[in-house]
Amino acid sequence: MAGVLNGFAVIVAVVALGWLLARSRVLGSDARLVLNRLVFFVATPALLFDALARTTLDQVFTGVFVVSAATAIVMAVAYVLIAKLWLRRPAADLAVGALSASYVNSANLGIPIAVYVLGDFGFVMPLLLFQVAVLQPIAIAVLERAARSAGTEGTEGSEDTAGDRGGGALGSIVQAVRTPIVLAALAGVVVAALPWTPPDKILEPVHLVGQISVPGALLVFGMSLYGVKVLEAGASPRREIALASVLKLVAHPLLAYAIGRGLMGMQGHELLTVVVAAALPTAQNVLVVATRYGHGMLLARDSAVLTTLGALPVLLLVSALLA
Repeated sequence: MAGVLNGFAVIVAVVALGWLLARSRVLGSDARLVLNRLVFFVATPALLFDALARTTLDQVFTGVFVVSAATAIVMAVAYVLIAKLWLRRPAADLAVGALSASYVNSANLGIPIAVYVLGDFGFVMPLLLFQVAVLQPIAIAVLERAARSAGTEGTEGSEDTAGDRGGGALGSIVQAVRTPIVLAALAGVVVAALPWTPPDKILEPVHLVGQISVPGALLVFGMSLYGVKVLEAGASPRREIALASVLKLVAHPLLAYAIGRGLMGMQGHELLTVVVAAALPTAQNVLVVATRYGHGMLLARDSAVLTTLGALPVLLLVSALLA
């Protein structure tokens, strides 16, 4: 229980600092966008490569990986189907909503919980890898295509290569795989597969830069809260936020329990791990991606706020029932 509370306390403190920085404008009017780019293009890729380069493949592809992947896919697809049929939202907003309903906070909340509640980092890496290598590239591909259709900027350098990328989903996916975050994850997997671990003198600078990612994403999140009310009437897409939040906090952990217990035969600590992982709130990195492409920013931000607030009682209940 203390680990869950400690994890939330860290998040609240850093988010509050981001809000104060935005309010005081001590970093200037463009601070949020600059910091968002730093997190997206530099810090998060460094964090992923460093973490994956220090592990082995047998620590990544486990039963926890299977359940996490299956439940995340189901939640993303469920959101897209419901929001498309019921709310008639465009593809770019559907992509951000799908991430909000399925992309969990595996780093800045998942790591404290892994240490203090579960006693190991077992579920963090497979979950992080799947989200970055599968979920995020698909969403980025949709957002890239929407940006091209609207004649706006996608990723850095997109205007230089737009002519030779071609149209269609394949071109979008290829472009998504070329983003720094995905390339770093793939490079980390390659290094993890080798019978060799890079020496610390090589990884230490990468590790140092990667430490910017988690606090940076939280600061961006806090900055985005200043001056705008959560669930503000006429601005926030309340029905989409409610849908993403219910899927994230209720349907996701229930589905993880059903698959883990019913199909995978998990019990005890392993079952607790997959359910806790599914009950984690929406990651702040969803807001980073949404901000980068200019779609669904209020959906990403408000979903992260509501699920972060709602995850505490859910995680406490899960821990009480399954620990």
